[in-house]
Amino acid sequence: MKKNFDPLENYNQTKKQIGYVPRKHSNQDTYDRIGFMSGLEVHQQLLTEKKLFCNCPAGIFQKPDDYDAEIVRHMRPTLSELGEYDGTALMEFKTRKNIIYRIKNKTACTYEVDDTPPFPINKQALEQAIKISLLSKLNIVGEVHITRKQYLDGSIPAGFQRTAIIGVEGSISLKNKNIRLIQLSIEEDSCREVSDIGHTRIYRTDRLGMPLIETVTYPDMVNPDEVKEACNYIRFLNRSTGLVRTGIGAGRQDVNVSCKGGTRVEIKGVAHTKWIPELTHNECFRQWALLNIKNILKNKNIDKEKWSIVSKQLDFSFLETNYKPLLDAEKNNHKTYAVKLPHFQGILSHFTQPTKMFADEISERLKVIACLEKPNMLHSEEIYPVFTYEEWEKIGKKLIVGEDDAIILFWASEEDVKTALETIEERCKMAFENVPQETRKSFENGTTIFERVLPGADRMYPDTDSAPIPLENSFIEKLKEELPTEIITRYNQLKNWNIPEDTYTYIFKKNLYPLIEKIITDFEINPIFVGTLFGHTQKFIEGHFKSNSDFYYQQIYSIIENLIDKNLDLSLAKKILPHLYQHPQLDFNSLLSIINFKSISKEEILSKAIVLNKKYSKNRTKHTEKDKINWLMGQIESIAVGNVRMNEIENELKNIN
Repeated sequence: MKKNFDPLENYNQTKKQIGYVPRKHSNQDTYDRIGFMSGLEVHQQLLTEKKLFCNCPAGIFQKPDDYDAEIVRHMRPTLSELGEYDGTALMEFKTRKNIIYRIKNKTACTYEVDDTPPFPINKQALEQAIKISLLSKLNIVGEVHITRKQYLDGSIPAGFQRTAIIGVEGSISLKNKNIRLIQLSIEEDSCREVSDIGHTRIYRTDRLGMPLIETVTYPDMVNPDEVKEACNYIRFLNRSTGLVRTGIGAGRQDVNVSCKGGTRVEIKGVAHTKWIPELTHNECFRQWALLNIKNILKNKNIDKEKWSIVSKQLDFSFLETNYKPLLDAEKNNHKTYAVKLPHFQGILSHFTQPTKMFADEISERLKVIACLEKPNMLHSEEIYPVFTYEEWEKIGKKLIVGEDDAIILFWASEEDVKTALETIEERCKMAFENVPQETRKSFENGTTIFERVLPGADRMYPDTDSAPIPLENSFIEKLKEELPTEIITRYNQLKNWNIPEDTYTYIFKKNLYPLIEKIITDFEINPIFVGTLFGHTQKFIEGHFKSNSDFYYQQIYSIIENLIDKNLDLSLAKKILPHLYQHPQLDFNSLLSIINFKSISKEEILSKAIVLNKKYSKNRTKHTEKDKINWLMGQIESIAVGNVRMNEIENELKNIN
């Protein structure tokens, strides 16, 4: 532990060492340099009446405190057929978690809590999954085999999820390249987490068992923007069928990322596709930073086989601090331990992600595995230190700390100390090896935290409770006839219509293309007007006004139809839509009244303009013709909109003397 060591300087220096570049300043050369590679697992709930393997209703949700009963369970590892333990199972076992399920009779049954075998698979959900597989150009399997996929965090009471592959080896067409698809599966959704504090994790079972599909891509994306584009495409494709649920939580994606020399790390449950570019960018550089740490340790010529931590329990009175977490730990009769990390000087403050360093990698695992709530540790390389160098030196003397060593201080209940020490040593030893395979939780700011060890490859095995389901060719051919047009075809049509590209995401997200196409075809009106009415006007309205649950987009068709029937200018729709959105129960005439619209002839409008022109000319001695036209347009706009096109009025005003 060096006296003049500056953690902030080291943080910034190591950031430069790895060549970290913010995403906004990055280009393809940046990602080629570090070997960016990413794939997707996109989940979307299907729009069914019932759950996948029972008759409970799908899509009915409960509040966290709205439940009829609680069940408490504990997960424990068991040997596989090969006599091995799964790494994830061992990690979860270490946590000693009490898993509590809050059950509502209306939304769950004995199947959900693993007390009875499954019913036959939901046929409605199976058909929907096949249709979406066909639209994704996947090869449909000849026979559906239901398997069990281990889920060991308690989010599924059985410890496994029933899932089945529906289609394999397909592709989607992005603007500049094709992305290969590995497969599409149908599976049951997991519980929703209520809280995870200390040794208690609480779930709701309302979402458990709802049918969803998982579309898995190959790692074909070579930059963060491609990942987002591919994810949006898959989500838009799913929505284009009208067979999936939408709204918060209905669609989620896991993003797999690696760098050159790194390993597959799964960013779990990304809620919004707009987060993807920053998350994947930072994860790739996090791995690049961890590989740099590996090289630093390698250059120190440490015998990694003999490397180990040294720990010592400290008395609270020895620390003499007013740091609140330590004072609280003393009140709770927790133990405080100092841990020496031999030859780790400069490693703890090594940059990993924006605002994060290697020490956070350890702290996050202490939270998840040892169940130590944050803040759970201090260390000798903190940028905002709690202890002075002299205080760390005092602690270091207890451990016989050398100049090249680092120190961690943590506090925990007596029963958690052993797990905490094992966790610290395990994560430090991983630093000598490759990037650890793990799943990570995402945040809106683009950073991630450790969530759990990545499950092993052998986590799937046949479900002995479910028989195979043969799929006849005639059945598949019939489903093909019911498919919508492909997303890429719709994209190209929007371009041919010259609809601005900044409207496309909203149009596809809301699955508005069929309605837009119908309006353009039925009424033969300008596609640009229709596209921007939805993609600009309606989008703005939804961001600035409170919606009414009775509103539906088909009502916009009726507004346009009424405007055309009454020979009113279509621009009036832009004034009507905010009121329609808030009061969808109102009829067309009532909406016209709300916006104070009165039907006035073109001649009457022009006669008012003539009077206004005389008034303007009398009061203004110096003006240009353009000034006059702009003033007149502003004066009569309120009565002209909806009665006459404004460009038509403008042309007439130019002829007024």
